[in-house]
Amino acid sequence: MKKRLAVMLLSLLALPMLAQASCESVKAEISKKLVSNGLAESDFTLEIVPNDQADQAGGQVVGHCENDTQKIVYKKLSRDAQSNVPNDAGSSHDTPQ
Repeated sequence: MKKRLAVMLLSLLALPMLAQASCESVKAEISKKLVSNGLAESDFTLEIVPNDQADQAGGQVVGHCENDTQKIVYKKLSRDAQSNVPNDAGSSHDTPQ
């Protein structure tokens, strides 16, 4: 019984670290999709911001993580003809349910 309690306690303590890792993995997934759609990694940035700061981040929200408390914001750096993120560039977490 004590082992089970210890495992549950350690799991609860590790949750914040796992949540941040999931944001990084979602960000990496979106970045990979953007690159596979023809954008160079030097042409954009992806930033993880709290929900309440997403509007001030100055980009387009392309994903979310940490139980929808964080947003992933895309910012285009180059000045070519295409200014929008491809429709299929978001993460699997962004599909309508």
